[in-house]
Amino acid sequence: MKRTAIFRKTRELESQIDEFCDKVDQGALAFKIGIQSYLDGDVDAFEEKLRQVNELESRGDTLRREVERKLYSQTLIPESRGDVLGLLENMDQILNECEGSMWQFAIEKPVIPAEFRNDFSKITDCAVQSVGALVAASRAFFRDIDSVSGHVHKVMFFEKEADKVSTKLKIAIFSSDLDLSRKNQLRSFVEHIDNIADTAEDVADRLAIYTIKRSF
Repeated sequence: MKRTAIFRKTRELESQIDEFCDKVDQGALAFKIGIQSYLDGDVDAFEEKLRQVNELESRGDTLRREVERKLYSQTLIPESRGDVLGLLENMDQILNECEGSMWQFAIEKPVIPAEFRNDFSKITDCAVQSVGALVAASRAFFRDIDSVSGHVHKVMFFEKEADKVSTKLKIAIFSSDLDLSRKNQLRSFVEHIDNIADTAEDVADRLAIYTIKRSF
């Protein structure tokens, strides 16, 4: 694997950033399993994944703060410090959204009609794949900057797929015979999930800019 010299003074910092990326990736995967468990009616499995996402989000916050402290207190990578911090803060937002979405499911306990469950599963899968591609792009930013654009392209692809499923699902919901209050509730849950893919796209856009800056 081609590597670049963004980390000049410490391997510990690199290890912490790599662990942070792991937490984001694991959080998204746990979110996917949790939502599928909810759709399948497995409350215990859903609650277990909610606890896991909570723990991953907490650990992600701790890692982000530790990296931030090291970057400033040890005067590391000053030319890229702002970009690295911005990347981590924005990726941390994805963990927050996964956790927040699952808490909304836990609190409101929406009843998902059988005819909508497949598309709820699809939009969740697209959102999580967009996050996975973003994590790969972020790792490449530190290790193999030439491959960032390929991963960013995948983020954009999965975000667009999530948008397609979101639109299809909302049309189906509002074409159904459900009460308006139920329709609005289900729409909000579609948007909770779709927002994860949107955030991944936003972070990927910023990462593309960071990559261009490092190319000069």
